[in-house]
Amino acid sequence: MNLLFLSYWGLEDPLTVSTVFPHLRLLQQLPEVKHIVLVTIERGPGANRELHLGSEFATNKITLAPLRSRQNQPLLLNKIDDFVRFPNELVNLVQRHTIEVIIGRGAPAGALAYLVWKKTQTPFLVESFEPHADYMLESGVWKAYDPRYLFQRYWEKKQKQLAVGLMPVAENYRRKLIQEGVAARNIVTVPCSVNVADFSYDSSRRQQVRTRLGIAADAPVGIYVGKFGDIYYDAEAFDLFRDAAAHFGPNFRLIVLTPNPEPEVRAKLAKVGFSTEQVFVTKSPHAEVPDYLSASDFAFATIKPAECRRFCSPIKVGEYWAAGLPVLLTEGVGDDSDIIKQEGGGAIFNLDQPATVPAALQRIAFLLQKPDYRKKIRELAVRHRAVTRAAEAYEQLLLPLAMQHP
Repeated sequence: MNLLFLSYWGLEDPLTVSTVFPHLRLLQQLPEVKHIVLVTIERGPGANRELHLGSEFATNKITLAPLRSRQNQPLLLNKIDDFVRFPNELVNLVQRHTIEVIIGRGAPAGALAYLVWKKTQTPFLVESFEPHADYMLESGVWKAYDPRYLFQRYWEKKQKQLAVGLMPVAENYRRKLIQEGVAARNIVTVPCSVNVADFSYDSSRRQQVRTRLGIAADAPVGIYVGKFGDIYYDAEAFDLFRDAAAHFGPNFRLIVLTPNPEPEVRAKLAKVGFSTEQVFVTKSPHAEVPDYLSASDFAFATIKPAECRRFCSPIKVGEYWAAGLPVLLTEGVGDDSDIIKQEGGGAIFNLDQPATVPAALQRIAFLLQKPDYRKKIRELAVRHRAVTRAAEAYEQLLLPLAMQHP
């Protein structure tokens, strides 16, 4: 069976590295899979640069075929152009490589897979299937009249009707899809997978990073990984950092790994009272993130609340858990909020209920006193975020298609 795996992000984007690559490793090991065409979407100033897959992938089995977005035009026109031009390029790839199944990572990639299906009838599956249009609307990124919202909502409806398999990231959404009429046999829940071994706690790396950053061995350290704004809190996140510093005292240190401009982040930290010595801010390669997680004691996941947030699975929560870090998480996020309430692994806060913030910080402080807290929290990642969940989904949804294309 020949597959086309469509990532909606660039080859070097952290989301491709953290969410696509683990599944690509699984697929290349399946004997039923003869060849994989990996399609990434390259945007920005480096869109036309030469790209290469890492040595971990079998080049005799995987072909990289990037789609390159046009430059020097407004974002909205750029995205519209993508959905006009890319389906034709994908059709050419399907025909050239005799593709029998398309796998799209995320609902936007699933939209492109559907547009290819319209022209070729190529069966498609959608991983990480979420109500992306509603995410963007409820987060205030898109308006209800935005063409991107209207088209994406329609394309998600077609994916529900026509995909041979959907892999939502939360049980909450699987149940909703069944209520909407999607056949249960075509749905397998696969939370965003994490290679637990890659993110496991390492005491030597902890010491090395703390020494390099000038952080005392006994200083309590919180870490935030990711963007500010869009579907994530911005000013509210910095207020939460301030509250954590007040709770843990003058020895508290904060690590922020973000693509947001460092001067802007530092200015916002200074505004809420952090000194330069109390914080470390950088844009870190994904491969270095585990080192900083080992150096930390707990983590922040400050995701804006919204009704559709019950259907998501933040990759950062899985990575935090794999490193054994308790997570300070917004209430109502995917299955993770319920897991924390029922099994531990952090604390939940709700900014509409201000008293929950000090209570959550007190809960984090309590967990940090347990000598084996990192080991127990790591078990949550093994239980809920291991790549084996994706392997089970491929067995149920993909391998039956291989019988049709021996």
